[in-house]
Amino acid sequence: MRQTKIVLPDNEIPTKWYNIMADMPNLPKPPLHPGTKQPAGPDDLTPIFPMALIEQEVSQERWIDIPEEVLDVYTLWRPSPMFRAHRLEEALGTPAKIYYKYEGVSPAGSHKPNTAIPQAFYNKQAGMKRISTETGAGQWGASLALAGSLFGIDITVYMVKVSYGQKPYRRIQMETWGAEVFPSPSTKTQAGTKILEGDPDSPGSLGIAISEAVEDAATHQDTNYALGSVLNHVLLHQTVIGLEAKKQFEMVGDYPDVIFGCCGGGSNLAGASFPFIQDKIAGKELRVVAVEPQSCPTLTKGEFRYDFGDTIGMTPLLMMYTLGHDFVPPGIHAGGLRYHADAPLVCQLYHDGLMEAVAYGQTGVFEAAIQFAKTEGIIPAPETAHAIKGVIDEAIKAKEEGKERTIFFNLSGHGYLDLQAYADYLSNKLQDYEYPEEKIKEALSKLPQI
Repeated sequence: MRQTKIVLPDNEIPTKWYNIMADMPNLPKPPLHPGTKQPAGPDDLTPIFPMALIEQEVSQERWIDIPEEVLDVYTLWRPSPMFRAHRLEEALGTPAKIYYKYEGVSPAGSHKPNTAIPQAFYNKQAGMKRISTETGAGQWGASLALAGSLFGIDITVYMVKVSYGQKPYRRIQMETWGAEVFPSPSTKTQAGTKILEGDPDSPGSLGIAISEAVEDAATHQDTNYALGSVLNHVLLHQTVIGLEAKKQFEMVGDYPDVIFGCCGGGSNLAGASFPFIQDKIAGKELRVVAVEPQSCPTLTKGEFRYDFGDTIGMTPLLMMYTLGHDFVPPGIHAGGLRYHADAPLVCQLYHDGLMEAVAYGQTGVFEAAIQFAKTEGIIPAPETAHAIKGVIDEAIKAKEEGKERTIFFNLSGHGYLDLQAYADYLSNKLQDYEYPEEKIKEALSKLPQI
């Protein structure tokens, strides 16, 4: 019988997170205060983050201990299984070996609880009563709602309006775990009200929702803010994925030649790849490919410069590949990939040539998702389907070249609460949309000159 699942025992859960900043050839430029444009220090972040997370954000220590209380919750789904995609390989007729880590086994159905749990823990430890946050597709909002219920902390979620309408079951999931959910832009904040005054029919964006959540936290003393991607400490927490995967590859005597990950803010791509990029920096032959939608082509068409993380301009300026902080993407179904920029760590690695990037239209992405579902059985989230499209293209290339290679990707979440997206694809309602160059140039022209 061939081996399909590679499973680690509970006692093999990583007890430390891996911090890639200890090994990067070039560190990202420092965040800048939104008002003074000078480097932001820990004191600038204390109004919205607990000190434990601020310390992780700036740390250059290679290994950060995972608290026992966090490890105890991780055991609900970690270690997650890794699978060999035998049936997909056979359907493609490829000599390539395809492996995927399955993060859909978490209670929230995605990789997001890997950081939601520690963020809720550190905020509870700091005496916070409530956390405000944003969410696009709803995976992050659901994960933080879960974490809040486990640690007894209230959660307020500003959900991008177009996703709020597209994905009602995500909202119900959050509310079941006790979270309060508002469609963004909302009238609950000055930021949301300002957006609605200018565009009453605004579909919302992650940048707008971040503005609302940050304002909420900054104006309530008992409330902190939590982000589901982009920041260093978020990517740090996600490295449990890649650390487990390295052990699982050792169990089968294999190692990836190429890693694919969908990229919106960068958390799942980083979580799966950073522990392997540590080897690449040390000289190992390895390709890492970020996959993004053509409608939000941050790495492939954005510019590497300082920009705000939110639409209003309340957050520190970060050095990122960006499409402009007031970028409002079309309402594609991959809501988690609609952010205007990417994590500074991912951007720096891409800038230094340690990562590649490719962008796809959503019809080809859903075609790949359907093929994966028909062979491997799991219906993937629309975000993850972008990585699957990259994997299938790479496997076909291996077939054409007649060369073996080992391909790895992170199946970052299931799509069982995203079935409307599949319904739209199957009824031919989805259209590809390539974001126009002139609109990108217009948005970038409004960026602060640093």
